[in-house]
Amino acid sequence: MQALKDKILADGQVIGETILKVDSFLNHQVDPKFTLEMGRELAARFQGENVTKVLTVEASGIAVAIAVGLHLDVPVVFAKKKRASTQDAGFYHSKVHSFTRQESVGIYVSSKYLNSNDVVLIVDDFLAHGEALRGMADIVKQAGARLAGVGIVIEKAFQKGGEALRLEGVRIESLACITKMGNGVVEFC
Repeated sequence: MQALKDKILADGQVIGETILKVDSFLNHQVDPKFTLEMGRELAARFQGENVTKVLTVEASGIAVAIAVGLHLDVPVVFAKKKRASTQDAGFYHSKVHSFTRQESVGIYVSSKYLNSNDVVLIVDDFLAHGEALRGMADIVKQAGARLAGVGIVIEKAFQKGGEALRLEGVRIESLACITKMGNGVVEFC
């Protein structure tokens, strides 16, 4: 998506060789119109998959997931990073490691919101090592649902998470794919 690449170059900030800060439009402050455009593009790429639910993990993926859900006209479910005291006994759980935060957390989804009749599209803001996606895919599997694929805003291909998941047969569609970062420069796939 050329508009996203342009926005990354104009508003993104490269920190070292692995961190791209896009908090001015994606994961701290959100540009609603642009988020709807990204959602429309991801939804179009999965239009023929009969998606019944969009799944993301809190918090940064929620805005884009809602935009995708809006365009596909399906509910959005987000995995919580802590089990709520109000959560029913029936839930799916997986563990994910965040390389950005250098911590592992559990993610939880109530079994009321995903089941074996669902076709699930996972949506997230970034794909680097693929840990969050593996955790969400594990939850889809626990629910007995079918994974339609994964929609990603920005993939850092040099961190190999997408490559590994594709080798496992997961369909991944990324709006912007980055092959290299450093010295303030971003190179796209």
